[in-house]
Amino acid sequence: MRFLVWVFRALIFFTLFAFALNNQQQANVRWFFGVEWHAPMVIVVLVVFAAGCALGVLAMVPSWWRHRREVRRLSPPAAAAAPSAHPDNLPSERPPEHPPREGL
Repeated sequence: MRFLVWVFRALIFFTLFAFALNNQQQANVRWFFGVEWHAPMVIVVLVVFAAGCALGVLAMVPSWWRHRREVRRLSPPAAAAAPSAHPDNLPSERPPEHPPREGL
């Protein structure tokens, strides 16, 4: 499975690398009031992609805040949820460690 993941990553990398090599010509981005920006096409695409990602994250922030407030409101207070630190309540063995995660 790891081999297939690395093959997939290599395929994506070489596809994007070929895209960058094929789009080295200059692009003109015309803004308002006669302002122009001259840059290679791949830079323009990268900037627009990054701006779209940033705009998407900023659009999700109010929803994330609302969900955090809701979870904080519904969860019990931390003092009531914590078990007492009396030595009789502590486990005698160390809990097992989690296995390492695999994936992308």
